[in-house]
Order: sequence, then C-alpha cells, then structure tokens
Amino acid sequence: MNGPLIDTVIFDLGNVLIQWDPRHLYRKIFGLDVAGMEAFLAEVCSPDWNERQDQGRPWSDAIAEAIERHPSQEANIRAYYDRWEEMMPGANNDVVDILRELGQRHLRLLALTNWSTETFPIAQARFDFLNWFEGIVVSGHERLVKPQGEIFELTIQRFGLSPRSTLFIDDSLRNVEAARRVGLNAIHFVGIDDLRARLREAGLDLS
Repeated sequence: MNGPLIDTVIFDLGNVLIQWDPRHLYRKIFGLDVAGMEAFLAEVCSPDWNERQDQGRPWSDAIAEAIERHPSQEANIRAYYDRWEEMMPGANNDVVDILRELGQRHLRLLALTNWSTETFPIAQARFDFLNWFEGIVVSGHERLVKPQGEIFELTIQRFGLSPRSTLFIDDSLRNVEAARRVGLNAIHFVGIDDLRARLREAGLDLS
C-alpha cells in the first residue's frame, strides 16, 4: 500500500472491535434446533430487516412489522431487541490492543459503524475504549448505511480528512470496496495476524 503516511485510522466496530452475532442469543432460545434458528434469522429477523434499524427505523416499528409477518414467532422476535446485549459477548481484545497502540502513536482515531441509534448506547456504556475515538459516525443517527458512498463522504467532510492519508478497517468486503471507491485506503479484516501484516504494509509497524 503505497502513498502518503497514514495519519488517520477509521475502525468499523461490529466484528472488528466488538463481537456481535444474533446466534449468541438464539442458540439459547432454539437449543438443539439449529435449522429452526437459521430459518428464523434468514426469514423472520433477517440481516436485511436488521439493517433497516441500522438505517434509522425505530425498533418498535421493526418488531411490529415482523410480528405481523410471523405472529407465531412473537416471543422470539421481541427477544431480538429486549435481549439484544446477549448478541454481543465481548470485545475483540487483540484488536483493542491495536487501537491502543495506534492511539499511543498519536494517530487520529475514528469509528464508522452500521448500528441502530437505540442500541448503540448499550455498547457505549459497556466498552470504555469507545471513548478513545475522536468521533464515531453511527449509521442510525445519519440514516445512511455502509456501503453507501454518502456515509463515507460524510465522514471525510465532517472530520476534514484527506482520503489518501486515511486508513479504513472493516470486516465486510463490500464496505471495504466502497471505501476504496471514495479514495480511502482500506483493509478487509479477516483476523488479527493478517491485520497486523496489512498495517505494516501501510507503514504502521506496531509492536
């Protein structure tokens, strides 16, 4: 990754710094019925359904809509919001260590996350390292979601960034590709060792 020195790093949050998967909750609910759990998460409370909350839809509307489609699943649907924190078992501590190291080098640290405005405060109360960021762009606040180019442009403009000296890290390849389209350097997060190698390539050789 050739170019000017990196002075800013933008982190995605979910499944980069913070573990998140609805299966952490629904394995408790469905038990040995793995097929039933997967069908529920594909057809009732699907990723597309959840993404609409990331884009600003109120959870009350989302729950009502899903119950109307699948009234027999009402209890399981309500659990998606009522027990949301159980989907988030903890931090990815190895990545938090990298965040700390980058901060010690006095790089600008930002976050850009697809997250509901109603559930993001749960993460803020739980993870102190979210206070290390200069700023966090939350999709639910902006009513834009990655990989829409507009949310990257908003982040660039809001913080006065130079895309060529900014590095973006995300576990979603489609988001990484979208970041590159607006001129950002971007790393697809697939694991801690690979992340450190990609950071070295970008001129950030951490301890």
